[in-house]
Amino acid sequence: MKKGAVAGFMLLGAVWAWLAWIMLSKDGLTLKDIIIVVMSGIIVFVPLWKRYGRKGE
Repeated sequence: MKKGAVAGFMLLGAVWAWLAWIMLSKDGLTLKDIIIVVMSGIIVFVPLWKRYGRKGE
């Protein structure tokens, strides 16, 4: 993986973690909030990992 892709992953991961923390730190923690955060992580990171994170290609 190139340095630019790693830096992009780190920046995107930091922004996603910050937004997830904001969502989960509100009044109460519900299963719906946890599911939304997990699904958003899957939607954001799985396609990027498939494109840039595979080794051997």
